[in-house]
Amino acid sequence: MGILDQFRIWVLISCLILQWGDGFYLPGSYPHKYQVGDRLSVKVNSLTSIDTEIPFSYYSLPFCKPLEGIKDSAENLGELLMGDRIENSPYRFLMYTNETEIFLCRSNPLSADGIKMLKKRIDEMYQVNLILDNLPAIRYTKKEGYYPRWTGYPVGIKFQDVYYVFNHLKFTVLVHKYEETNVAGVMGTGEAAEVIPTIGKTGSGSDVPGYMVVGFEVVPCSLQHDPELVKNLKMHEKYRSAIHCDPTTVAMAVKEGQPMVFTYEVSFVERDIKWPSRWDAYLKMEGSKVHWFSIFNSLMVITFLAGIVLVIFLRTVRRDLTQYEEIDKEAQAQMNEELSGWKLVVGDVFRAPSNPALLCIMVGDGVQILGMAVVTILFAALGFMSPASRGTLITGMLFFYMILGIAAGYVAIRLWRTIGCGDYTGWVSVSWRVACFFPGIAFLILTTLNFLLWGSHSTGAIPFSLFVILLLLWFCISVPLTLIGGYLGAKAPHIEYPVRINQIPREIPAQKYPSWLLVLGAGTLPFGTLFIELFFIMSSIWLGHVYYVFGFLFIVLILLVVVCAEVSLVLTYMHLCVEDWKWWWKSFFASGSVAIYIFLYSINYLIFDLKSLSGPVSATLYLGYSLFMVLAIMLSTGTVGFLSSFWFVHYLFSSVKLD
Repeated sequence: MGILDQFRIWVLISCLILQWGDGFYLPGSYPHKYQVGDRLSVKVNSLTSIDTEIPFSYYSLPFCKPLEGIKDSAENLGELLMGDRIENSPYRFLMYTNETEIFLCRSNPLSADGIKMLKKRIDEMYQVNLILDNLPAIRYTKKEGYYPRWTGYPVGIKFQDVYYVFNHLKFTVLVHKYEETNVAGVMGTGEAAEVIPTIGKTGSGSDVPGYMVVGFEVVPCSLQHDPELVKNLKMHEKYRSAIHCDPTTVAMAVKEGQPMVFTYEVSFVERDIKWPSRWDAYLKMEGSKVHWFSIFNSLMVITFLAGIVLVIFLRTVRRDLTQYEEIDKEAQAQMNEELSGWKLVVGDVFRAPSNPALLCIMVGDGVQILGMAVVTILFAALGFMSPASRGTLITGMLFFYMILGIAAGYVAIRLWRTIGCGDYTGWVSVSWRVACFFPGIAFLILTTLNFLLWGSHSTGAIPFSLFVILLLLWFCISVPLTLIGGYLGAKAPHIEYPVRINQIPREIPAQKYPSWLLVLGAGTLPFGTLFIELFFIMSSIWLGHVYYVFGFLFIVLILLVVVCAEVSLVLTYMHLCVEDWKWWWKSFFASGSVAIYIFLYSINYLIFDLKSLSGPVSATLYLGYSLFMVLAIMLSTGTVGFLSSFWFVHYLFSSVKLD
């Protein structure tokens, strides 16, 4: 089979996958068929809390450990950066085999330090996160007539100044009967059965019906077990008395010198939930209707405002160009003294800005960040970086960021040559600084925050080995690619200015109001484009909600780019009209100033939406990550504004004949 034929088959499979109907299919993720009696293994993730935002290892508390020892699951770079630590657990199920009163373990008598740690984790509302067949455990609670969904379950609860631990878990595994022998049948795309490989056991047993896991629910209970009854019991043996799990009562109080006994039960329920739709329960969290309506409303309003700005802008510029082109050379010479506005700064409009190297560096990094965001969100919208594939979003962002170092170096050096009127002296130095500017600031911020996490013994701390890997990726991949892009930019022809630059700079008339005040206020319109979406993104990061509407996010990103370009164009034109030819940096910050409003919104979110966030370490982590986020947004949006303004100024002064 030739390469072309293989590519056609791959495209066919991809199209069939992406055109699938109502289900939520995850490219790269395939159903696992289990036969009755097959073993299912539950994994544990880090303990998390919206109260502190500092994750800790599951086994940092006196929970039961597996007999074979604690083993890390295969993790990708994104999982480690997100603070996930997925490990094996002692929970073992047999497919479609209901079990009750299963003894897990008896802990050692609690010490004073152990009790202190347990009480602290309970006070800080830490959640235990379990995973079965890549599905997080989900918990339903009844509140005012409806049933909110939560992932994980709390470590314990404080009631009347007494601390109780949830030591019995009632699991419900939802399964769906699997009778197809290939993926096409499961997906409902039987047309491609001949090109999609068979999954399951090979040979004569491949047509044996089995079951797929389509749901994983947990109900935590606090029960007072008799430690004497389990002295001689081994893990997974039957507990010697009946267990009744009532989530409305608590009994297992935390007491010094007394051990804790852990048990569980599991039941299997067959449901008519297709495997591609099994994530719907996690994605349809509360507020989804408000989410869709708010984003639609925001898109409509911002589109309308952007249209108005664009129409006014085009009409104004076109009128000026038309009037100016109607003046012949003799009349133009006679009317030079009467001319005003942008025609008078023709000899200064392309004068090199202050700190040109820094501008080139920031624009290059902005191109790299914006390109990474567009490609990553596009892939996520297509389903290749879904919530089921933990860490793939962060891993993909790192990969695309490194690859786009070529674009960063190219744009920065070509702009450097353009400002220098073709002189490429110092391009290596500029390329090197492009490769180190944003990553260096990010490295400084993340290292500082990492020391705080290390001091807290959190799993969110990046291990030293991962630091070494990140540094190697930075200096062995990102930096060389940026230098290659810089070399290509140095060899590419620079953009020639349509007018000559005067030797003596023109004096800028005094303004009625500071021009930078208008520049800072210009960020309000781009902020209005994304603030509703920003709320849901912040909630997914800090409140543990699952974010999945990447299609809407991609639309909002495109709209943000358009609005940033329009805002910067209008501001640049306004400055030129008042004979202010220093437009370079102002065009960058006209759209980049949206980062200021995002940072202020982050502080507002911290005060009013994260009221439970406790401790200076948690607040410092929040503000540190917020600062890192707004820096990336400033560079990317500022780059859009600058490049659009540069194109506009170049087009404006090349469209008319000037002496």
